[in-house]
Amino acid sequence: MLTLAAVGVVFGDIGTSPLYAFKEAFAGAHPLPITPAHVYGVLSLIFWSVMLIVSLKYVAFVLRFDNRGEGGVLALLAFAQRLFRSNPRRQWLVGAMAVFAASLFYGDAVITPAISVLSAVEGLSVATPAFERAVVPVTVGILIGLFALQKHGTGKVGRLFGPITVAWFLTIAALGVASILKSPGIFAALDPSHAVAFALRAPGLAFLALGAVFLTLTGGEALYADMGHFGPLPIRVGWFGLVLPALMLNYLGQGALVLREPAAVQNPFYLLAPPDLVLPLVALATAATVIASQATIAGAFSVTQQASRLGYLPRIPVTHTSETERGQIYIGRVNRVLLVLVVLLVIGFGSSSNLAAAYGIAVSGTMALETALVAIVVSALPGRWKGVVLAMLGLVAAVELTFFASNATKIVAGGWFPLLCGLVIFTLLSTWKRATDILNADAARKRVPIAGFFEHLGAVATVPGTAVFFSADPDAVPTTLLHNLKHNKVLHERVVFFTIATADEPRVPDAERTAVSVLAPGRLYQATVRYGFMEEPDAMRALALLARHGLRFEPADTTFFLGKSTIAPADRTGLFTWRRGLFRWMQQNSPTAVSYFKLPPDRVIELGTQLRL
Repeated sequence: MLTLAAVGVVFGDIGTSPLYAFKEAFAGAHPLPITPAHVYGVLSLIFWSVMLIVSLKYVAFVLRFDNRGEGGVLALLAFAQRLFRSNPRRQWLVGAMAVFAASLFYGDAVITPAISVLSAVEGLSVATPAFERAVVPVTVGILIGLFALQKHGTGKVGRLFGPITVAWFLTIAALGVASILKSPGIFAALDPSHAVAFALRAPGLAFLALGAVFLTLTGGEALYADMGHFGPLPIRVGWFGLVLPALMLNYLGQGALVLREPAAVQNPFYLLAPPDLVLPLVALATAATVIASQATIAGAFSVTQQASRLGYLPRIPVTHTSETERGQIYIGRVNRVLLVLVVLLVIGFGSSSNLAAAYGIAVSGTMALETALVAIVVSALPGRWKGVVLAMLGLVAAVELTFFASNATKIVAGGWFPLLCGLVIFTLLSTWKRATDILNADAARKRVPIAGFFEHLGAVATVPGTAVFFSADPDAVPTTLLHNLKHNKVLHERVVFFTIATADEPRVPDAERTAVSVLAPGRLYQATVRYGFMEEPDAMRALALLARHGLRFEPADTTFFLGKSTIAPADRTGLFTWRRGLFRWMQQNSPTAVSYFKLPPDRVIELGTQLRL
């Protein structure tokens, strides 16, 4: 069942590339003349590129690098940071590379749904030109429906989409076989000598063709990002057992068709089918491309959660949609932002050919950065085969950089869009990380251990009631208490330090949820509350559970203290002082701790501090 669901989510992106990738080489921005040498050369490039980058790099190798089951470039970053704890320069380097790769992935997550669904709906104009004006409105309607489905979770969506995707791969394989049977000599294109001869005979044309060839690889990076939703084994079984053979048969079938009928190059995928089956094929292709979009949408959820955990984004509410697979999540805010951007992209570009120019550069950049990160990690690991692995990664990196250079020729034609998205998101992520690191370092300098603090505090005025101070470090005095003492010079009759911890299991039984340490009987307590990864913190309910430890709370007599630190505006403007304002804007628009912990707003006091640099 996991493999079926994985086929329905993970492979949708790469599985719908036959709709536009081969066509782009001969009818795109840089069309190749239709000759046997060019067709065989392009098909050979497609086959060996897929085998090297998707089969070898991602499916066989990179899926081994996970962070507690999670995949994607930020999971790779977490893996690398554990290796380089004693090397701050190496940590900074891998951090910058991973964050920029993740930023480019968001650009991919916006473009993929737009180009995939557009390319399928454009099949309507193949069936009858009268439908041409309906392509964009129909595409927008389908995309709205797709994003509305996301709240049900990738597992349920995958089980819904899985059988459709299996039918899609079997159909495209059958279409390819039917064409191959008419021209069986097309199998000769699998010989790598055709790719080499093409590159040597016409290096300029081969370089430009790589931009189209690369479209057959898009989805490999999403395959890695989605690993946490299903695990590596179902992905490997689905790829080698169904997806790879179906894709290659279809590409070979399109090549055979174009050699027999050069006019078919305008839409070789749909023209593989008999005329009476074009409309049913459009319907199946539309369903498949809706599913294709699922891969990058699910990947965007995973990358966002990982960025939040690693400190590159503020705390973001996440809905876990499975009790067995921790990685199956839904993030409403990300879903809504993606929908708006995708719809604007469809309306702005209007066709899959226009979007193809924007597509490859984000993915090729992400892939090249991931390869570099894996190489850095491998270089730090022990092993006899390290030299062989690094040589293999060097070959992959050379190929990916060549693809990136080819796609860079299309920056003016639309490639600027994912680069702009990547730059904006990189700025947001790096700004939040840098600012929170500064604030955390300041808090660490001012850290006061609990041990012995209250014995040496001296006489302090006492006021009635209970004060609950939220504390991330159970062994340190919360800074909110220190500020309360400094400014109000009082303590409540009873003080509770309240720590929330996340467990690796989906749900924690109430009997095992709470733990209390008595620091001073009747006066001072340390309470820890554990939540499973599928549960949302509820501070008021947690306080009620503390009754079994002898702690009872009257809501009217309980005050919650929260802390919020920020960076003060600069006294003088400089080159990067605008980042302080950006950080404060991000803080203001982040989910509040009051709503996240479900606290009564009228019982909360927030103590803010400003750090001057």
